[in-house]
Amino acid sequence: MKFLVTGGVGFIGTNLIKRLLKDGHEVISVDNYSTGKKENEQDGCTYYNVDISNPRWWDFSTTDMCEVTCDCQIDKVDGIFHLAALARIQPSFEEPQSVYESNVTGTQNIIEWSRNNGNIPIVYAGSSSVHGDHFANPYTFTKWQGELLVELYSKVFNVPSCICRFYNVYGEHQITDGAYCAVIGIFEKQFRKGTPLTVTGDGEQRRDFTYVGDIVDGIVKSMTAMHGEIDMNYCAETFELGNGTNHSINELAEAFGGYPIEHIDERPGEMRETLNTDTKAREVLGWKPTGDVIKFIKETYILDK
Repeated sequence: MKFLVTGGVGFIGTNLIKRLLKDGHEVISVDNYSTGKKENEQDGCTYYNVDISNPRWWDFSTTDMCEVTCDCQIDKVDGIFHLAALARIQPSFEEPQSVYESNVTGTQNIIEWSRNNGNIPIVYAGSSSVHGDHFANPYTFTKWQGELLVELYSKVFNVPSCICRFYNVYGEHQITDGAYCAVIGIFEKQFRKGTPLTVTGDGEQRRDFTYVGDIVDGIVKSMTAMHGEIDMNYCAETFELGNGTNHSINELAEAFGGYPIEHIDERPGEMRETLNTDTKAREVLGWKPTGDVIKFIKETYILDK
C-alpha cells in the first residue's frame, strides 16, 4: 500500500516510516522541518518540505512550497497518518497563533484533501491532554479542535477516521533539545552533558510514559483495521494509546542512577497526572504495549555510559 505521513521527520513520524518501509509499503512524507530533522530521513521514503497550513500544500508546482522545484502533485494514497503538529504545552503559550495554524488549520487542510480525493482513511494523532481542561493551554485546545474536525468530516462527509490519543511518548529519535523537547529528552541531554537533571515543581507529577514502538504499532493497527480487518464504523473511532501505568518525574530522575537533580519552578497549564485506564485498543485492535520506561532509561543511558 501507499501511505502519506505528515510530520515524517519528527520523533514519532520517523519511527512510523521505518515500520511502514519494513512492512513493504510505499511512503510519502510531508513536513516543514520546523522541529523534525533532515537526518531522520529514511532511504526508500519520498520527502517533501511542505507547510500543511497552506491550503494548497499538496501542489508542488508552486516553488515556494518545496526546497526543490517540483512540477507535480501528490498522487492518491491508501491512507494518511496525520502526525504533524507543534506538540508541546509550554511553547504554545509563546506562539499560540503558530500552534493554531499548524494543529487546527493544518488538520483541516489534510482532511479536506482526503475528502477531495475519495475519502482517504485518516489516523489522527490525538493527545491525552484533552482529558484535562481544554482551555488550560493553547496546545490542548488545538488538539481538541483537531479531534472535532476529524469527527465533523467523518459524520458529514463520511471520511473514515481513527483518533489515536498519545500519552507521554519516549524512545528512539526523541527530541533532546529546543522548546519541543519532552522530559526524557531533556534528562538525556543533561545526563550526557554532565549537568543536573532539572525537575519541575516537587517532581511528584505522574505520567503514563509509552514507548514509541508501541505507539507506532497502535496507529498501524488502526489503519489496518480501517482497511477491512475489523468491522467497525470508523467515524472518528477513538483509541487511547497509553501504557496503563505511570511514574513520577522523581522516579524517572532516580532511574538515571542517583544523578544530581535540581528543582525548578512548576510550569503552568499542565495536568498533575496522566494514566490510561481505557482498554478499547487492547480489546478491539489487539494492541499490547510492552515498553517499560524505567528499564529503557537504565538500559539506554546507565548501561551505555
